[in-house]
Amino acid sequence: MPELPEVEVVRRGLARWVAGRTVAEAQVLHPRSVRRQPGGAADFTARIAGATLGEAQRRGKYLWVPLDSGLAMVGHLGMSGQLLVQDPVTPDETHLRVRLRFTDAGRELRFVDQRTFGGLAVEEADEAAVPLSIAHIALDPLDPRFDDAAFVAAIRAKRTTVKRALLDQTLISGVGNIYADEALWRTRLHYDRPTTALTRPKAAELLAHAREVMTAALAVGGTSFDSLYVNVNGESGYFSRDLDAYGREGEPCRRCGTAIRRAPWMNRSSYFCPRCQR
Repeated sequence: MPELPEVEVVRRGLARWVAGRTVAEAQVLHPRSVRRQPGGAADFTARIAGATLGEAQRRGKYLWVPLDSGLAMVGHLGMSGQLLVQDPVTPDETHLRVRLRFTDAGRELRFVDQRTFGGLAVEEADEAAVPLSIAHIALDPLDPRFDDAAFVAAIRAKRTTVKRALLDQTLISGVGNIYADEALWRTRLHYDRPTTALTRPKAAELLAHAREVMTAALAVGGTSFDSLYVNVNGESGYFSRDLDAYGREGEPCRRCGTAIRRAPWMNRSSYFCPRCQR
């Protein structure tokens, strides 16, 4: 699943290209891509048709577009979901799942998803216009309302390991496997270090590095390892060139020269330096 920088890149594209536009019609080309909609494809198209889209919003890795009806269209990108803004004459993508056409007959919004793990849904929102399915998600470290002191206290109080805590979206949102490994490398912390062993300064340093690495990734469009993650114009990000740990198994640590190792972790992988991150 794309992490905070990648989702923020998509959000900015949507804010530029679809905010203020009114949906003329929606086409659902694969029912699995609206499976989170209680009434299925018919319910989705009925709720979105005629709606005017607001400016796209994001919390961590979660994306939504407020509607003038008071509802919100939530986008789950999953492993391979793409929200593309395309000229109507552009040929349909092989894995096109949902299409939104607008009353101005300009560029349309397409949801493309090879693996169909993602999807769209129109949901109820709370008084702050946050979809109810996302309201429990914690703020992310790029949100100006994020409380650093509260995070430091919360992570030290958890009885878990540090990488598990970083991926807990109710504690801090937006951090996934890639940026967790990068933040841990920068902080010289092993992924299995107990959170109860973190000092306040070390926990604060970890948060600072998580914020730092995601800000750097955002500046170059996020991290793309293949063609599955792209922005709304179909362009890849370039932060993979600057990764210090993730995906660098066997390559020398940029700090000490020791070969980076990969270890299986929760059906994923953790990349770390065995010397710097004991």
